[in-house]
Amino acid sequence: MDEVIKIVNDIKAGNIKPIYFLMGEEAYYIDKLSDYIEDTILTEEEKGFNQTVLYGRDVTIEDIVSTAKRYPMMADRQVVIVKEAQELSRTIDKIEAYAENPMPSTVLVFAYKYKTLDKRKKVTKTLAKNGLVFESKKLYENQVGDWIKRVLAGKKYAIEPKAAAMLVEFLGTDLSKINNELEKLKVVLPKGSTITAHDIEENIGFSKDFNVFELRKAIGERNQLKAYKIAENFAQNPKDNPMVMTTGLVFGFFIQLLKYHGTKDKNPKVVAGVIGVNPFFMKEYDVALKNYPMRKVSQIIASLREIDVKSKGVGANALSNGDLLKEMLYKIFN
Repeated sequence: MDEVIKIVNDIKAGNIKPIYFLMGEEAYYIDKLSDYIEDTILTEEEKGFNQTVLYGRDVTIEDIVSTAKRYPMMADRQVVIVKEAQELSRTIDKIEAYAENPMPSTVLVFAYKYKTLDKRKKVTKTLAKNGLVFESKKLYENQVGDWIKRVLAGKKYAIEPKAAAMLVEFLGTDLSKINNELEKLKVVLPKGSTITAHDIEENIGFSKDFNVFELRKAIGERNQLKAYKIAENFAQNPKDNPMVMTTGLVFGFFIQLLKYHGTKDKNPKVVAGVIGVNPFFMKEYDVALKNYPMRKVSQIIASLREIDVKSKGVGANALSNGDLLKEMLYKIFN
């Protein structure tokens, strides 16, 4: 995020590169930077003649170079943006010749999503030397909560740890999806608000009572009644609660618990870093640690592997999601 801010600040200061090669697994920042360049470098009057948007599936490198070599009309610069540039991955090396001597009056932007160039290749080094190469990396799951807080703080909002955890649980690490949901919340909540689990349930549709987050908490507390109640709700709403996702998240919980058992320093901040959770939730893991000795955790992990295989249709075609959930809970609690 700091690198993104620096790129934006450099552009604001007039330090504009002739080439921006934006690549990587996380599309969110690639879109944000390319949109920022598209929106700000030229005035509205200049854009008509001097801004061109191309799509990788529709053009060749030769087309892009030909467009980039044009001179601007009644403006200091022209902007050429190549969206979905990953479609050109087989021929992208051909841009090297242009990158050796780019047009100083052209700002050429590649939005190269979900892939990266080999940094050892000459083409990548040339792009970095005469332009800018930015790699947008996927965040780890335990980093996304802090990212949500930073994004919201910049918009004068706050969020409860549980609400942030719910977003991560249900949307994973896809920042674009999470940002879309945050935008929905900002429409209905005034600036200065603290987003709660109730807000998530009311406006996004995730149940604050019947979700994997609450299921894991109930399992950790050995609250069988609550766990089976949530499982029953999941069985009745299989589209909203895919068995594969449920198994995966419960499996991840016990992997974290196993790491907790193996951590010598039981300081909550240290453990939170090791197992990858927000320190706010360490009390729940402390409870689970007492309820599940290391040997039992190892047995549960083995059982969950079997359930996961069955949930994918291997050797258990006759079992419904409800039956698999009951089997999973039975093996955890017994």
